[in-house]
Amino acid sequence: MERFGLLILFLALGTFAAHAQTGVYAEYGASWYGIPNLSVQSGPTFGLYYQHWGVPFVRAGLDARASFMGSGSGKTEDTGLIGPRVQIKPHILPLMPYGEALIGVSHVDVGEGFARTQGNEFEWALNAGIDFTILPHIDWRVVDYTYGGIPKNPVNSNPNTVSTGLVVRLP
Repeated sequence: MERFGLLILFLALGTFAAHAQTGVYAEYGASWYGIPNLSVQSGPTFGLYYQHWGVPFVRAGLDARASFMGSGSGKTEDTGLIGPRVQIKPHILPLMPYGEALIGVSHVDVGEGFARTQGNEFEWALNAGIDFTILPHIDWRVVDYTYGGIPKNPVNSNPNTVSTGLVVRLP
């Protein structure tokens, strides 16, 4: 009976160490802040994720990303974030939903007395999205939604960002 229990434990641990996957992505999105007189800002996000742990339908790892949002009138938000990532990978459908909890730094300059930071400030973000496999190593990032917070910003803004883009999964 003990051997049977050890066999089950060995098989369970063996499935936990799933095939590692690295993805490089580029997105373009728009952010809004809920601040009066502030237009929507748009710009690119670039990132890299690495997923090493998992079970048959769930993978976990880390994501690191940098965003460069601006409105064309000198109003900008540049961020660098990193944190854990969890992805659901149903093998029947080419859809892969994911979620992340990220922390990092942000430099916001939206002026006009509403939200101006001097230097870098702490930022947190909760992120969720769906990737759709279009080719064996290429995914369309259908939607990526980020809700964040910059606590030291004078108005304690909470940027909301929606973006779309492409992911290249490295073999």
